Order: sequence, then structure tokens, then C-alpha cells
Amino acid sequence: MGTYINTGNAGFQSARNGDYVDKSALIAVINQTLFTERRYNCVSRCRRFGKSLAAKMLCAYYDQSCDSHALFADLKIADDESFEQHLNKYPVIFLDLSDFVTRYKDETIVAHLNESITADVHAAYPDVPIHEGDDLMALLLRIADATGQQFFFIIDEWDAICREFKAGTQAMDEYVNWLRRMFKVANSSKVFAGAYLTGILPIKKYKTESALNNFTEYTMVNPGRLAGLFGFTKAEVKALCQKEEADFDEMEKWYDGYKIGNEPSVFNPNSVMQALWERRCRSYWASTGAYDAIASYIQMNYKGLKDDVVKMIGGGRCFVDPTGFQNDLSVIRSKDDVLTVLIHLGYLAYDWDTSECYVPNREVEGELVNAIKDTDWRWIVDAINASRELLQAILDGNESAVAQGVDAAHDENTSILSYNNENSLACVLSLAFHYAQNDYTFHRELPTGKGFADLVLMPRKHVDKPAILLELKYDKSAEAAIDQIHQKVCTGKVAQYDGQVILVGINYDSKTKKHECRIEKAHCR
Repeated sequence: MGTYINTGNAGFQSARNGDYVDKSALIAVINQTLFTERRYNCVSRCRRFGKSLAAKMLCAYYDQSCDSHALFADLKIADDESFEQHLNKYPVIFLDLSDFVTRYKDETIVAHLNESITADVHAAYPDVPIHEGDDLMALLLRIADATGQQFFFIIDEWDAICREFKAGTQAMDEYVNWLRRMFKVANSSKVFAGAYLTGILPIKKYKTESALNNFTEYTMVNPGRLAGLFGFTKAEVKALCQKEEADFDEMEKWYDGYKIGNEPSVFNPNSVMQALWERRCRSYWASTGAYDAIASYIQMNYKGLKDDVVKMIGGGRCFVDPTGFQNDLSVIRSKDDVLTVLIHLGYLAYDWDTSECYVPNREVEGELVNAIKDTDWRWIVDAINASRELLQAILDGNESAVAQGVDAAHDENTSILSYNNENSLACVLSLAFHYAQNDYTFHRELPTGKGFADLVLMPRKHVDKPAILLELKYDKSAEAAIDQIHQKVCTGKVAQYDGQVILVGINYDSKTKKHECRIEKAHCR
């Protein structure tokens, strides 16, 4: 057993010793690509989405130095026709690139990388000569010629160098050339039965072309057939909650919300497992990213960026075109690039049916708010801090307190929104009722044209509070807002609701820069 070659199955064995959600169907997909033009695969997902565990699983399955039958016997892959054909059949090179990034901080990193793996591989094949000037690829080719064996190469955190060194640096250029030397030369198919790269970012682009355009990529934006194989699906989380007697509704509120490809509901797996272990739902995201980095992205001076960030924190969605992003955190050239970075980092979710991004759940929303606290967007923070009192004012029927609370949320001198229509009003109101997200789910209905912008707050399961319907008007009257609510109360989102409903009509007067409020109570059914 070596450091990088034939490392065995201990990593996956540790995972099987605890609660393990079966993602072995990934192996069947990779098996289909072996020895074909699709033998090179790259999977990118945000942190804590099971990337490293999947890499360890593949290592345990393919590594010829161990017997992994028992590890996979009760998993889905055992029923696949390719299971026995490829189980423990290949010399596997397993590289965790983050190990090199933590040890080597200068331009020598790629040289150390190549030398270390070359020495380890040569120790595993001492009868195959190594010549002066040989690099890793030269040695692997000589081994393939001498033994007839082909390797399976796994690189975990493949993009660690890309995240540590900026584009155009010597280290970055040498690393890209090293990857090309491994996987894009004429003899690569002779050396490798397959290769699997995983990390946060898709493969680096140079101009408009991927540096390794022979790789099939599965990303947060375009996950292909691997959509449900990273992260936990709703059915998987329900099963875990049933086993551990945990509250699924709380799990859903905190950790659901990612729509990855055609998988409509994906949970953050690390956070779910942490919450089950601690028996408490809270944010486990803080250890996966830095607030200052996120703050630097969202404060970039691109037209419309701040408006979009505020809109999404308020529960809205924004169009994004991810195709121009160079897959490099140091090359950010537009608002779309910023939003795409946040998608790949997991701070935003992406709906590929509508090309929209949004904040997926309470956990991530809280981390974005924490990041905003490090910016100069104080009016957002002030509105969020005041949101507890605003919700209570609605529940108490205190119309003047609600109007004053909304006034406070709208600070004309510091607001980054153009506060001139119902949509802008809805964004600010969503922020002003931020605290309500603890007990309510938000629904926004925005008909086309200038008419109205509804906010419907439905109590979550096990929450003993009334539903809230907010009708928002611009340069009309609070009474007109209430009248419109009466026309549709107990319809739409509340049609199936049985209980008390609070009707809230709010109007903004563009001349006085003030809001007025009317509150009534009703009952559905």
C-alpha cells in the first residue's frame, strides 16, 4: 500500500461504519465510461456535499490492492451487471490535492506534486525502470507497456491550486499543463481506464474553451445524470429522520432548497448529518466558507448586483447566465460571474428550468446575512434586526407600529433599491419580515403589470400562529389594499388553510415617503 497508489478501502470503510446514505449508483455511471471516449469525468459541487466521500467510495471499489466485496454487498451497485466486472480490478492513484496546497505555498507546488507521485508509483513497480527526466506520465506509460495494466486516477479537491493561485501565475500555468499532460495527450487512453476529478469549481476555461475539454463535467449548474447522487434527496432525509426520530419539517426548513438538475429537492448532507448527531437544527455552514470572501463578491460594483442580492435575501429569484464564467475565483468580470460563483460555492441555488438563482434555505440565508454584516449595507441589517418587533406588531394588530417599522426598513438615503414600484416594496417588506421565516413559509405572487404584489405567509407545521396576507400598494391607499385582499381571501395559497388569517394592507406614498397600514382579521372555513 502506497501513499498515492493502491491506498486501499479504509476511507470508505469508515463511512460504512456509521450512518451511510447509499450513493453507490455513481459507480454504475462511471463504469459505463471506462475504456470509452467518456472515460474522463469531473464532478463539481459545493463544500460538504459528499464529494470526498464519493471519491473514497470509487477508490475502494476500483483499487486492486484490497477486497471490497463486503463493503458493497448491500448497496445498489451490487445489483448492477457491471459490479463484478470492475470491482478491485485496477491500480488506483488517489490524490487529495488539498494536502499539497497546505504544504507548498509557492511556485514549486506542481514540481513537488509530480515528484511525490512519481516516486510512490515507481516504488509500487520497482521492476519498471525510470529514466532521468521522466515525469509521472512517462513512467505510467512505461508501466502500461510493460504490464498491460491501465490505471484509474482519482483527484479529490482538483481545483485547490486554482483557488490558491490566481490565473496567469506560474503555478496555475504549470498545473494546467500537468493536467493536460496527464489526460489530454495521445497516449492518455493507453494509460488510463478512467479518471475522476472532483472539486468545487468546474474545469478552468481559457478564453471560451475548457482546459480539459475531453472531460465530461457534472456541475451545480449542469449536473446531468448525477443530479441525485450528491446531496441528500427528500426521501433519503425522511428515512433518516424516521430512523433517528427527528423532525423532518425542521430539517426541510434549514437544509433543503437546492434544485440540482432534474432533482427538485436536495438537502445539504453534511448539515443534515450534523443536525441528526447533535439533535439540533442550526447552521453548520460557518466552517465551510469565509464571510469576508462572500462579502467581497456581493459588494462588487456591477450594475444590478446589489439589487439582486437584496431581492434574493428577501425571498425572490434572479435571472443568471452562468455560461461566461471562467471557472476561476480570481476572474470575475460581471454580475453573472458573481452569481455563478455563489452558485458553485453553495450560497445560491440554481434552477436550470428557469435560469434563475435564489437563496435555498434558512441555513444559507443566515450565512449570507452574516456576510452582509461585514459590508456597508447597514439598512438591510437594521431591517432584519427590527423584524421581530414588526412581526409582533402585526400579530397584535398595531397598525401604527407596522407602518413605522416599514418606514424604518425603507431608509431613502441608504437603500440600494430604486423604491418606485410594488416589486421594490415587496423586496423591502420581505426583509422587514425576515424574522417571520422562523415560523412561516413565504409565497410571493407578482402579476405582470402595475397592480399589486402579494406576500402570503403560511405558518409552518406545528406552529400555532395565524396565516398572514399582505397586500402592497404604491401611491394608492391601505384601504384599497385591504379591499383587494377581501376579494381573494381564502383562495390561492390559503385555499386549503383552516384557521385565522390576518389581513394587512400597506400603501407607500411616494410624496410623503411614508407608509400607512390597515389590519383586519378573518377566518377561513
